Amino acid sequence: MPPRKDPDASANVPSFYGAELRYKREAAGLTLEQLAEGSYRGIPFLSQIERGERRMPLDLARHADVKLGTDGFFERRCEDARKARQGGHAEYFADAAEMEQYAETIEDWAPMFVPGLLQTGPYARALTRAAMPRTSDGEVEQKVAARLKRAQLFNRERPPAFWAILDENVIRRRVLPPEPMAELLEHIVDVVTSTRSILQIVPETPAAHPYMMGMTRTMTFPDAPPVIYTEGLHSSQLIDYPALVQQYRQSYDLLRAAALPPEASLAMVEAAAEDYRNGKQRA
Repeated sequence: MPPRKDPDASANVPSFYGAELRYKREAAGLTLEQLAEGSYRGIPFLSQIERGERRMPLDLARHADVKLGTDGFFERRCEDARKARQGGHAEYFADAAEMEQYAETIEDWAPMFVPGLLQTGPYARALTRAAMPRTSDGEVEQKVAARLKRAQLFNRERPPAFWAILDENVIRRRVLPPEPMAELLEHIVDVVTSTRSILQIVPETPAAHPYMMGMTRTMTFPDAPPVIYTEGLHSSQLIDYPALVQQYRQSYDLLRAAALPPEASLAMVEAAAEDYRNGKQRA
């Protein structure tokens, strides 16, 4: 067996607290399995935290404090680790951005704008500038780079299974001039087809349909319970209460049924891109 590789506690805040968690656990004479008992988290998840690869969530911090008798140390400090992992994202999105990297499946509902994993640089830049008109160009570019970097997860050997449902107005709203709008829609088609992802469009209709509210995402994990991420203008919420998660997932299933089939949805996006290129987009 190769020698154990201890984390470099000086590398960053998560590594520091991961090393401290391992130290306290071993000092208490507990295995990872024993520490995980009574929590919602699996052993691989705890191991990644000890190696500084993942942030310690608040529920686990509280659990560790009780189990290890650390008098609230991890609960008080997990906020520091969260801020350290922000990395150019909006503060309220930092947790979801980290979870995204470990997700087994990602299911997005986008009623207002293209999901971040499908955006192009010009589109991300336009959205960021519209939301924060007084922000410096440097900070805008930092946020755009962070958003585009997220799509690198599709290059992994085993990327998450991605499913996105968009309202039709998302592809009709002219956030950019016609040419870059066409490039955005062609990029969406390329990403979806090359990654074997699934895209559906909810067509414009006066009828009511499930999920007639803001952006929502479901993420599932191999070693942790599923979570729901909802987002407003300058805030968000991560939901892991099992009964509520189940309600959201049932609503997403109903939304799938209300949307166009994947083939027809991609054809609609391709036709919209062609309309932008030919100057025939809707007024």
